[in-house]
Amino acid sequence: MAKKWSQKVRQMLTNTIDLPKDVMMDLPRITMIGQLHIYIENHRGLVAFSDNEIRLGLSQGQLSIKGETFVIKAILPEEILLEGVISSVTFISS
Repeated sequence: MAKKWSQKVRQMLTNTIDLPKDVMMDLPRITMIGQLHIYIENHRGLVAFSDNEIRLGLSQGQLSIKGETFVIKAILPEEILLEGVISSVTFISS
């Protein structure tokens, strides 16, 4: 109950002060360049990695990226750059 109320307050503040939602609401920012690159900010860590799937933890679930020949080009505590042939990006709620 308190978590939902906190999210509603953050949403109202974000709309009122005109701040980016990804910052205020702890959401991931995902930037894709075609099917070849994907850059994810504000994740909670690597859950699983293989040649054809990567799973990242999010504040509200996981992000599954599927495709082929994945290579992690850069990884930081809250950012990751992935290269390969991306076929799908799916949010998995917890």
